[in-house]
Amino acid sequence: MASAVGLLAGRLALVTGAGSGIGKAVCQVFAKEGATVAVVDLHADTANSTLETLPKGDHQAFGADVSCSASVNDLIGQLKDKFSAVPTVTVNSAGITRDKLMLKMSEEDFDEVIRVNLKGTYLVNQAVGRALVESKAKSGSIINISSISGKVGNVGQTNYAASKAGVVGLTKTVAKEMGRFGIRVNAILPGFIETPMTDKVPDHLIQMTKMLIPLSRLGKPEEIANACLFLASDHSSYVTGTTLEVAGGLFP
Repeated sequence: MASAVGLLAGRLALVTGAGSGIGKAVCQVFAKEGATVAVVDLHADTANSTLETLPKGDHQAFGADVSCSASVNDLIGQLKDKFSAVPTVTVNSAGITRDKLMLKMSEEDFDEVIRVNLKGTYLVNQAVGRALVESKAKSGSIINISSISGKVGNVGQTNYAASKAGVVGLTKTVAKEMGRFGIRVNAILPGFIETPMTDKVPDHLIQMTKMLIPLSRLGKPEEIANACLFLASDHSSYVTGTTLEVAGGLFP
């Protein structure tokens, strides 16, 4: 199924939010390290675009709405049918922003961000966790993408910061529950990363942000992907329930 060489050789990896940004980079790094990748995005066409950038293999693109339990459960069924296996590595990268100051934020904007970023992460953790336990897999690694905003907050991101803080709490709790099955669950807190999300930020704000970052630059999606690789591989075999900040030193 997967390459015989690499840190993730022989493993099936599920990556959500894989159509662009961090999710796309994770797919590329994992595929290079020998994993077979299930490339998942809300829109199948963007998932297929990422699929075309991967080295040859049995990788497959899927469209799924992580905020809908029926869609997530159907996805797991499709993976079993396609690969005759369940993912032993999962990266929950699907996420959205609807930025506004709290006093101007609509209830709909708040609910939508919580639904995708937090509920979506919960549903995928639950579905993958169940599949791993039912298959009697001896190990597994689930990596949830949170945000440095979930730790320190950020102006205009009441909904986003709340959702990402929730991801941290979810991660720590699921890690406690799944450890007895050999399933590790960790979270990564990216800082400001060059993605389609940050492309929407005015340049003067980007320049101000760089001044606050000790490394004086935005991060690259590949740098988050490499952190995911560590947590997905056996190099982190005794790491669970933790958060890894990849933010260039911003907000220590």
